[in-house]
Amino acid sequence: MSVAQRPTKQSESNPSTSVEVSIVMPCLNEAETLATCIQKAQKAIEKDAISAEIIVADNGSTDGSQGIANELGARLVPVTRKGYGSALIGGIEAARGEFVIMGDADDSYDFTAIAPLIAKLRDGCDLVVGNRFLGGIEPGAMPWSHRWIGNPVLTFISRIFFHTPVGDMHCGLRGFRKEAYERMKLRAIGMEFASEMVIKASLKGMRIAQVPVALRPDGRSRPPHLRTWRDGWRHLRFMLLFSPRWLFLLPGLALFTAGLLAGAALEVGPVKVGRFGFDISTLLLAGFCCLIGYQLVVFAVFTKVFAMREGFHPPNPGYSQMFRYVRLETGLALGLLMAVLGTAGLILAVLSWQVLGFGALDPRATMREVIPAAVLLTLGVQTIFASFFLSILGIDSETDPG
Repeated sequence: MSVAQRPTKQSESNPSTSVEVSIVMPCLNEAETLATCIQKAQKAIEKDAISAEIIVADNGSTDGSQGIANELGARLVPVTRKGYGSALIGGIEAARGEFVIMGDADDSYDFTAIAPLIAKLRDGCDLVVGNRFLGGIEPGAMPWSHRWIGNPVLTFISRIFFHTPVGDMHCGLRGFRKEAYERMKLRAIGMEFASEMVIKASLKGMRIAQVPVALRPDGRSRPPHLRTWRDGWRHLRFMLLFSPRWLFLLPGLALFTAGLLAGAALEVGPVKVGRFGFDISTLLLAGFCCLIGYQLVVFAVFTKVFAMREGFHPPNPGYSQMFRYVRLETGLALGLLMAVLGTAGLILAVLSWQVLGFGALDPRATMREVIPAAVLLTLGVQTIFASFFLSILGIDSETDPG
């Protein structure tokens, strides 16, 4: 049965459970190409005898796109919240099929060639992403900056950050199980929706596959909605925010380690490397590196714990094991110890000043006492308050020992 016809009142009040595939097209003023896309999808449905429906998720079109969708028998789902991701979320949530195929309504993708995506889903895959680099990109279909810089770079970053097993992170033609989509809990309202889907599927260990798809120049006379630098930055920003390891942890560890090593070397006296001499100014910078690096590591822990609690990231056995031993009291004790040692160091510096009658001091000597003590005191205070904040994040999981 083809459900690519105008739905009856009966089907709307009692949605058919026999729909296997929902084809969702986000739409914002696509009157020039929408009919072609719907007709191609209908041909695929008829050719492969698919039990399917076609959904046009309209994001506020003013060019008559809604009338075209109704005329050709597609289900029209109005989505008031603006954005590519918003339109897709609205359309996908209205989908009745077990599988969802999503594709742009600009005629850049061939909806008659969706059979390989459906086959992969029937074979048990949770997400199937098209790969335009394998399927072929016609001249003029993709700007050179997207083809040779933006897409390859962002795809490479996603592989490093999240181990995503795809070669074309931003292909707009893809399919997924409706049940898998619900487990992903996607929230991005803009173009970064495509990145969020692949990233969350990878983090949750879903079965992901890719199939070659062809890309042709779209059929519109107006410029595309995509904005190269704005949307490229939004994709990169999303990946950074979703990876506390690369945004906070690794830079923090690098800064802290560099500051610690440099500080330890300079604590005993000036260091000369070739014709360059390093002294207390570098020691002060090393102290700041330790403080900044430590704060970034703390941010990484905060972000990871919050992401796991909210379901953005899957549970991490390493963190669970760590929190079995590192609790509020442990952090308070460690922070208090560092604060006490730092305070003691400052007191010793004052006593050394007293020995000299509180007169003029040689900074190259006194700063080697003050800087490490001040850094240690600050790290102690940071640890104490970070422990309280971390305890607040995990307060619901704490058990009553009584």
